[in-house]
Amino acid sequence: MKKRVVVGMSGGVDSSVSAFLLKKNYSVTGLFMKNWEEDDTEKICSSEEDMKYAKSVCKKLKIKLKFVNFSSEFWNDVFTPLLDGYRSGITPNPDILCNKKIKFDLFIKFSEKFLKADYIATGHYARKILVNGEYHLLKGTDLKKDQSYFLYTLNQFQLSKSIFPIGNLKKKIVRKIALKIGLSNAKRKDSTGICFIGKRNFSKFISKYIPPNPGLIITTEGKVIGKHSGISYFTIGQRKGLNIGGIKNSKNFPWYVVEKQKKNNILVVAQGRNHDRLMYDEFIVKKLNFIGETFIKRNKNISVKTRYQQIDIPCTVKMIQNKYIHVKLIHKVSSITPGQSAVFYNNERCLGGGVIHSCIKNY
Repeated sequence: MKKRVVVGMSGGVDSSVSAFLLKKNYSVTGLFMKNWEEDDTEKICSSEEDMKYAKSVCKKLKIKLKFVNFSSEFWNDVFTPLLDGYRSGITPNPDILCNKKIKFDLFIKFSEKFLKADYIATGHYARKILVNGEYHLLKGTDLKKDQSYFLYTLNQFQLSKSIFPIGNLKKKIVRKIALKIGLSNAKRKDSTGICFIGKRNFSKFISKYIPPNPGLIITTEGKVIGKHSGISYFTIGQRKGLNIGGIKNSKNFPWYVVEKQKKNNILVVAQGRNHDRLMYDEFIVKKLNFIGETFIKRNKNISVKTRYQQIDIPCTVKMIQNKYIHVKLIHKVSSITPGQSAVFYNNERCLGGGVIHSCIKNY
């Protein structure tokens, strides 16, 4: 008797092809998870269209599609911490928190309890292997699509219950498979950004939950050059939305956010992506998660990403009281942002990571 796997059907081509590939060796059921209620009538971010594609694909593949609403849990466990982070002046990553709290926690529990699943599967571009009784999380074969960065919070149990069917495929191959078997979403564009924000203006969206709090925009020299609507709406390294026009006697370079002074409600800006105030090579990481037991002791060749799709940066790491990691990069990089995640690698293996707490000033 085939083991049962429940595939998280998003309406996108990746989860759809994942379900198709699994049919050969498993009894497959699709599960559509609704995680957002607010503004669902807006065309920009409607789960109805996603659901339509999920139904179409499951009908084509002749598999059952179940539905579950995790909106309440998403609000409490993902969106509320996101807002708290923005209010405190940091920039959290909701996709990572969603994977931790929803897709690889509630999804697994629901599938085991109500759908009698042996495994769950997703359309993530990542891989796993079992080595000496320990699961390793590996980068997806298609490095341009690799999503291991978003999965660093997974533990051994979650990995043991998870399958990534397209982790060893290139995106173009996934598209070809979808076209060949006639899936309705074969040419559907990939979703980008945060689902519940979509293509909307971020500041406008978030202002519904965090009221505007106008303040000054100043240069690193202390010169007032503009006003902002609230520092919660901005992140370190941000360029767009500053609305700073031509400044007399200043070079014609773009302005970037280099500091958020929450106490004074001031946004500090500087010109140039590689301004000294944006460049760091040391920082502290907290809220750590190690996927295996061999994070530092057995791994000398460690690199780190401080944002998704960044090229791996060689680094050295030092544990502090088993609660923090001090990271020293081989060279400075721009816009290391508190609240975002630092994810560590040993070649193609994702070792784990944590949340960037603070940068160490060296300018």
